[in-house]
Amino acid sequence: MTRAFIFPGQGSQAIGMGKLLADSFAPAREVFEEVDEALQQKLSRLMWEGPESDLMLTENAQPAIMAASFAVIRVLQREAGLDLAKHARLVAGHSLGEYTALAAAGAFTLSDAARLLKARGRAMQDAVPVGEGAMSALLGIEIEPAEQAAAEATAQGGICVVANDNAPGQVVISGSKATVERAGEIAKTKGAKRAMALAVSAPFHCPLMQPAADKMREALAQVTIRPPAAPVVANVTAAETGEPEAIRRLLVEQVTGRVRWRESVLGFRQFGVDRTVEAGGNKVLTGMVKRIDRDLQTTTLDTPADIEAFAKTL
Repeated sequence: MTRAFIFPGQGSQAIGMGKLLADSFAPAREVFEEVDEALQQKLSRLMWEGPESDLMLTENAQPAIMAASFAVIRVLQREAGLDLAKHARLVAGHSLGEYTALAAAGAFTLSDAARLLKARGRAMQDAVPVGEGAMSALLGIEIEPAEQAAAEATAQGGICVVANDNAPGQVVISGSKATVERAGEIAKTKGAKRAMALAVSAPFHCPLMQPAADKMREALAQVTIRPPAAPVVANVTAAETGEPEAIRRLLVEQVTGRVRWRESVLGFRQFGVDRTVEAGGNKVLTGMVKRIDRDLQTTTLDTPADIEAFAKTL
């Protein structure tokens, strides 16, 4: 059995996230304490008690999602002997989840990952004035007609690109608000069943995020990146790498670049992967994996019972 450990992106945050793990496992409590200290913020209290409006802010949601997923890994490392160098063929994450994957594999310290994601969330939030950008999920359409719809809408003015190639029939576009709305209407003429506006605070993974990419280049330059215990499949290339400077460069490109999740998962087999293990995230990525490659086995680790059952398989 050859595993890929996968880590969720923004959207999986919810009040109470990680609380059951903290109540059940001392290593999980240590993770939340370490993140709180790194950020000089009681993020754990916000995760467990709210208010929800504050948790949903990008600068809080990103480190919170990372902390909840990382807590799963820390528990398995401390209590079940998980060693990603031995127990994983590769790691991958969706957008901010790539930072979690790298932290889990030892490329970043947990504290650095928390600070980077706080900075990333703030930079992405500040890059575009509220109301000027938008993202929309195109449902029931494949990648090529979605790309065509974005290009045709952009030709009439503004910016619209494919931000997330998530799974067959699920493509997210991002850019200028009017252009994204126009692309959604064009996509319906090309087979999309729906164009669903996403409740996000900024147009992620598009050229409008260049100011945030510049800030992340500066932030990442200050951080030590080590070779990860298992290679990471980068969002923007859907290819694996373990070289620290390549990781640094790809994380900057990721801010404005496409999340190639469908391509990444399709590539797992050529790396010998036959099972994905999703740490946290309420099965969001696992659902995508099943749509992309039904023959991959899947495991999700959200609850103490999930973790205890998985520990027996190591």
